[in-house]
Amino acid sequence: MIDLGTTYLGHALRSPLVMSAGPLAEDVDAIRAAEDAGVGAVVLSSLFEEQLEIESHDLDRHLTRGTESYAEALSYFPAAEAYRLGPDAYLDHVARVKAAVDVPVIGSLNGVSSGGWVQYARLIEEAGADALELNVYFIPTDPEVDGSAVERMYADLVRDVRAAVRIPVAVKLGPFFSAMANVARRLVAAGANGLVLFNRFYQPDLDVERLEVTPNLRLSTPDELRLRLRWVAILAGRVDADLAVTGGVHDAVDVLKSMMAGASVAMMTSALLAHGVGHLGAVRDALVRWMQEHEYTSIRQMQGSMSQRAVAEPAAFERANYLRVLRSYALRAR
Repeated sequence: MIDLGTTYLGHALRSPLVMSAGPLAEDVDAIRAAEDAGVGAVVLSSLFEEQLEIESHDLDRHLTRGTESYAEALSYFPAAEAYRLGPDAYLDHVARVKAAVDVPVIGSLNGVSSGGWVQYARLIEEAGADALELNVYFIPTDPEVDGSAVERMYADLVRDVRAAVRIPVAVKLGPFFSAMANVARRLVAAGANGLVLFNRFYQPDLDVERLEVTPNLRLSTPDELRLRLRWVAILAGRVDADLAVTGGVHDAVDVLKSMMAGASVAMMTSALLAHGVGHLGAVRDALVRWMQEHEYTSIRQMQGSMSQRAVAEPAAFERANYLRVLRSYALRAR
C-alpha cells in the first residue's frame, strides 16, 4: 500500500498535492473536484492589501500621489470593482469552502504592511481557515531603501500576524534576496511555520503604439522548477519550518523532485489552468505508479533524500555545479 501522506503547517495531508492560490481557488465546485482528484490541501486566492478598508484612505493618498501630472499613471492600479472578491465576500468564501470540503483550507493575504493584515488575519481565522499564507509581493524601487530594511519589514510583518492568530502561518517569498538562507531563518524566528518558494513576480510589458504599461501573464513552465528545487534543497533541515514548492510543478516527476529536495508539499496552479482540475488525479496516479516501480512505500521515505545535507556533493546546490554544467553543454555541442 503506497502512503502519499505528508504533513504541512501542522496538518496531516493525504497527499503532497496542493492547489495553490489562483482563479480556480475562487470556485467552490473546482475545489470540490480537486478534493475528489486527491488534492491534499487548497490555498485560496489572495485577499489583497489594496482591498482592505481599514487602510483605504492612506493607500489612496499613496497611490494617487503624482498621478495629476501623468494621466496614464491612473491606469497602473485596478479599480476596486476589478477585484473578484472583496473583504466581506472573501471571508464568506473561506467559510463556504471550509464547509464544502474535508481537506485543510489555507487563507491567503497579499500585501506589504501590517495594518489591515492583522485584523483580516484574525477574521480569516474566525471564518474557519486552517492556516494562513502571507503572500508578500513587494518590489523595493526606492533607491534609499536598503536590503536590511526590506528584510526587517518582512520579519516585522510575520511577527505582527503571528501574534494575532493561533493558526499556522506560512510566508510566500520571492527569490530576490542577497542572503536567502539568512532571510529564511529570520522569518522562522519571527514565527513563520512554513516557507513557500517562490512567488512569481509578473512582469508588465510596454505597448509602444499606445504608450501604455500593459499586464502580461504567462503560465509557469517546468523549467522554473529548478530554482525552487535548489533553494528547498539548501534550506531543508536547516530551518525549523515546512517547505513548499510552488511555480513549475506540472507533473508527477516534478512532485517527486520537490519531495526529494525536502519539500513537504508541491503546489500547482498553472498546470491545472492548462489541463483542468482533473489533472490532479492523473498526477496522483502517476506518482503512485512511479513509487511502486521504484519500491518506495511512502512519501516520507523520500522527503529530503536529495537535499544538500543528504547528497554526497553539497556544492552541487551551492554553485549549482557551475563548471560541470557548462562543460557538459560544450561537450554535447561538439
